[in-house]
Amino acid sequence: MDELLKIKEEALLKIDTCQDLKTLNDLRVFYLGKKGPMQAAMKSMKDMDQAQRVEFGKVSNQVKQELTMAIDEKKNILEEEVLNQRLRSEKIDITLPGTTIPEGSIHPLNRIKEELEELFIGMGYSIAEGPEVETDHFNFELMNLPQGHPARDMQDTFYINENLLMRTHTSPVQAHVMLEAQGKGPIKVICPGKTYRRDDDDTTHSHQFMQCEGLVVDKNITLADLKGTLELFAKKMFGEKREIRFRPSYFPFTEPSVEVDISCHNCEGKGCPMCKYTGWIEILGAGMVNPHVLEMCGFDPEVYQGFAFGIGLERVAMLKYGIDNIRHFYSDDLRFLNQFTRKE
Repeated sequence: MDELLKIKEEALLKIDTCQDLKTLNDLRVFYLGKKGPMQAAMKSMKDMDQAQRVEFGKVSNQVKQELTMAIDEKKNILEEEVLNQRLRSEKIDITLPGTTIPEGSIHPLNRIKEELEELFIGMGYSIAEGPEVETDHFNFELMNLPQGHPARDMQDTFYINENLLMRTHTSPVQAHVMLEAQGKGPIKVICPGKTYRRDDDDTTHSHQFMQCEGLVVDKNITLADLKGTLELFAKKMFGEKREIRFRPSYFPFTEPSVEVDISCHNCEGKGCPMCKYTGWIEILGAGMVNPHVLEMCGFDPEVYQGFAFGIGLERVAMLKYGIDNIRHFYSDDLRFLNQFTRKE
């Protein structure tokens, strides 16, 4: 009996001073295992009488329970200390600056395209798209440019074969839309997209560029409707102080045709190097849809009239953002693109 109490005091002292979980587990195995001092003391039961054996068994069970409880309590304490130490070592200082995550930016041409789409959708237009590889019939003939027409030389073309080509403008999309309407208006669409011409690349020309053409076909459409539409476009894209003017021009698919200028935003129309001291900057071409084009696309020109316009997205972006070289748009230079990071 004295041996049991001695073992208990010794074990409780070691458990209380234990500093880590491994040592605590070793103590548990030593004192409560089959080869420990508790089991050795239990072997003396064979020499005891019945009353002593009962008392000894009762005390030994109490000692085992006390040691088990002491080990469990110490284990909880040590596990909590380990967790706290880990939390201290892995804590995050939230006052430090965060890691900067690189973000892309919307390309300036896509930004202009989105602004145009938002503007014209608000005016009741829909967006139409078409193939970039077109037939000669849609790209030229339905636009009043038959074989041998001298105006074809104005658009030096990438031909794939005698009939297929890379579209030189987005006007073929307008032809598709008019034919699908089967001679019934109204039509109000814009056609943004890529176009291709065999131009030598320089600061203002590119073999690939983007256009956004617009088409309205309905009854009683006049040149005044076209001017009002383009006036709103100019004010929304370049500022409320912008004014526009029409100059007579020639396009095979419109009659009459006009070149559209906006008042220079740099000098407010007074004259500067940007506008070549005229006070005006050429921005786009437009006009009333040629009656022959309406007729070829299934509309009765005696009943329906229309207007069309073509906006060069690079031209708009260069004027709006002060970009001096069209090649920047296609250079993938991050120094250029990062200037257009959107901040909502």
